[in-house]
Amino acid sequence: MNLKLYKSFLGAFILLVNLSCKNNTSTVIDKDTIKPNVVVIYLDDLGYGDLSCYGATAIKTPNIDNLALGGVKFTNGYATSATCTPSRYALLTGMYPWRNKDAKILPGDAPLLIDTKQQTLPKMLSKAGYQTAIIGKWHLGLGSGFVNWNETIKPGPNEVGFDEAYILAATQDRVPTVYIENGNVVNLDKSDPIEVNYKKNFEGEPTAKSNPEMLTMKWHHGHNNSIVNGIPRIGYMKGGEAAKWSDVDMADHFLSKAQDYIKTHKEKPFFLYYAMQQPHVPRTPHPRFVGKSGMGPRGDVILEADWCIGEFIKTLEDEGILENTLIVFSSDNGPVLNDGYFDDAVEKLGNHDPKGGLRGGKYSLFEAGTRVPFITYWKGEINPGVSDAIICQMDLLASLADLVGVNEKSTDSKNFLNTLMGVSDKGRDHLIIEAKSNTALRSGDWIMIPPYKGQSINKKVGTETGYSLEYKLYNLKNDIGQQNNLAKENPEKLKELIQIFENLKQ
Repeated sequence: MNLKLYKSFLGAFILLVNLSCKNNTSTVIDKDTIKPNVVVIYLDDLGYGDLSCYGATAIKTPNIDNLALGGVKFTNGYATSATCTPSRYALLTGMYPWRNKDAKILPGDAPLLIDTKQQTLPKMLSKAGYQTAIIGKWHLGLGSGFVNWNETIKPGPNEVGFDEAYILAATQDRVPTVYIENGNVVNLDKSDPIEVNYKKNFEGEPTAKSNPEMLTMKWHHGHNNSIVNGIPRIGYMKGGEAAKWSDVDMADHFLSKAQDYIKTHKEKPFFLYYAMQQPHVPRTPHPRFVGKSGMGPRGDVILEADWCIGEFIKTLEDEGILENTLIVFSSDNGPVLNDGYFDDAVEKLGNHDPKGGLRGGKYSLFEAGTRVPFITYWKGEINPGVSDAIICQMDLLASLADLVGVNEKSTDSKNFLNTLMGVSDKGRDHLIIEAKSNTALRSGDWIMIPPYKGQSINKKVGTETGYSLEYKLYNLKNDIGQQNNLAKENPEKLKELIQIFENLKQ
């Protein structure tokens, strides 16, 4: 056998060995020749048990299920945080949000949370030659203190690495209720300027309290300020009538923008952060989906989101780029039913368990706050399967850096590319999770929650917070529902985890 043939044979043999070994330590991707498109599909308040591929029986999500069947479904996939802004900060910066004291749920007029000098996922991919875009929910602040919505708004997504940005500033339930494209409000009429205030109303402007007859959706708590499209919001807004979005068309609108982006950017590698708004409140399914789930608007918008994802993937396929696109699917935090509006989410829940057997939910230090659906899919490249590895959205930065050949070690992000690709079972040894600035430790099969003052139940939303004045220690392998506190039974393990926790927090 000549040398050239021998090397060819040897290379093929090594590749086969790597593909068959779930615990290898070297990636099987040829980073010199393969630069896939990268799409992060990020849902909002979707729970661990809200998908049929994660065990739901009362609701069917076939398009997301197809991603799970053809990719890696992680059973221990985490957002860093049990609320939206901190999780999104960690996803894009690779940093623990508790390191930034301002990484909390932001109002719609908050300044930009990410320092423009920080490393970010889009910046890193830009260095590797990628086009970058965000379409959907932002909620990481805009501007530097005071936002003039009638001029170009800077800094924002474009200043932290996104070449293109088509966003809503915060959340669907917060003002301003307008789309913003590359810093400019879409369809703004300068003769009808936008004013926003989160502290006081503008004289003569109707609110949910002063004009309840204008409402098409009734508020439960916190959502009783300005009314847009019959829906009461958080915060006060005046003007901008021509620019206001249509809530029931929002999912279709973002889908169309995402489809247009990939059609016009398919000639070069791209990174698309497709940040969907479902199933966050207000839940406003398009009429096509109203009543389809039998669980009220919350179930309907989950079906709507699944349909959007199916249409998006069809577009990748039609454009001939599905097989060169890595898709990461996840959610920013766990589920919540009544999050400020009366919309039958509680009354029509039936046998559905959005938590998937976990304890807690959005705003909680218990598992359902941060353990979320997490799927990686790359047709023809990823080894399909189910992984129990502990993986975090924060780790995408370092992992994708390895994929595209960028040396990145400046953040809290860790490289688990092989795990995401389904060729390794290696995950994090330790992960600090966070809920409303309080933190806990996941370590192997264990989770330790330190003592915190505060109510054990968030009464407004009906979710357990995880707060108490005693340490809590759970073995998740034996007790996924966190019913048996082993802190007193296992003081040595508790002491060990407290030490690890304190060392990691330094």
